This record gives sequence, C-alpha cells and structure tokens, in this order.
Amino acid sequence: MIQFITHQNERYSYEDSARLALEGGCKWIQLRMKNASEKDILQVGHRIKELCTKYNATFILDDHVELVKTLGANGVHVGKNDMPVKQVREILGNDFIIGATANTYEDVEMHYKNGANYIGCGPFRFTTTKKNLSPILGTEGYKSITDKMKAAGIKIPIVAIGGITKNDINEIMQTGVTGIALSGAVLNAQNPAEEMKTIINLLNKWTN
Repeated sequence: MIQFITHQNERYSYEDSARLALEGGCKWIQLRMKNASEKDILQVGHRIKELCTKYNATFILDDHVELVKTLGANGVHVGKNDMPVKQVREILGNDFIIGATANTYEDVEMHYKNGANYIGCGPFRFTTTKKNLSPILGTEGYKSITDKMKAAGIKIPIVAIGGITKNDINEIMQTGVTGIALSGAVLNAQNPAEEMKTIINLLNKWTN
C-alpha cells in the first residue's frame, strides 16, 4: 500500500502533486491543506476528486470531517489532535474509510477499538512538512509496535509516515508495517511521476 499526501512547493500546486502521484501509479491520495480556508479546500478538493475518479484511486481528506460528503471523498484521516475516531464514525457512518495518526502502540490499540480502518504511524524521521512532531519512531519503533499488535491479535493496516524516501523502503517494510505514506520524497524529485513508479516497484516486492 502506497499513500501520497499532497503538498505544494515552488514548482507544484496541491492539485499538481496529486496528479503527478496518480500519473506515477499511486492509487491513494490524501488531500492535506493545513491552515487553508474551507473555500480553498473545497475548490482544490473537487478537482482532486475528479482526478481520483479518472485514475480509479481512493480519495481521503485530511482532518475536515464536515467536508467529506460534500467532496464525495472516500474517507478522512484524523490526526492526534483532531476529532476522535469514535465521533468521526458516528458522523460518517460505516460507508467511509477512517484513518488515524498513531505514535505509540497504545494509540494503535485505541484507534483499533474505536473503529479506525487504518493507522498512519510515525514519524519515521524528522520531516519538514509537519509541525509539532511526535517522538521519532525509526525502524525499531515500528518493530516494537507491530510485535505488540501481533501479541494482542490486533489486525489493522499500519502505514509508515514521516520523512520517508525510497532508500528507506526495504528497511521499513522489514518491520512488519503494511505500507508507506510519502509526500516530499515524490514531489521534490526531479521527475515526481517517475519517482512514484520507482517507489511502487520497490514496494511491490514486499506486497506481492
């Protein structure tokens, strides 16, 4: 599983970032526009929804539970300081995907019990695309969490996130996580679509 988290840089807009990831074969786009107005999120969100439909990809909105149905998104991802998963589930019902951010095994266990569909677990290392980072996990942190999950019989997809590059993939996938979420590693590459293809090929060795 490969997830792409949108952002913008000097060369590309949020919409560009999603399009390039999709062109590279990514099938999961999360629209994250921190500190943007609702108007801007709706404007960009409608265009990214169209792109995801065209490429038959899953469209997840970061944080804004109230906009999920308006945008026709497949679900929402909530951070540690956003709305609790249980409340999100009550609002959206069972037809939507809910992802939640975790930094510890206890976070994973809580989200699992409250009905999350997947966990965004991190950060793997320091990343500039996110403020107020939780403690860095590294590969040992992931291994510890997945071992505790096995012992407890908790089965939920765990997606590693936070400053990950293609050179980290083999090492991270050995820890037992399900997939990887990327942002800067793709968009800051010379050719983002080609970089996404390379990353997907690396990941396919672990998931096929």
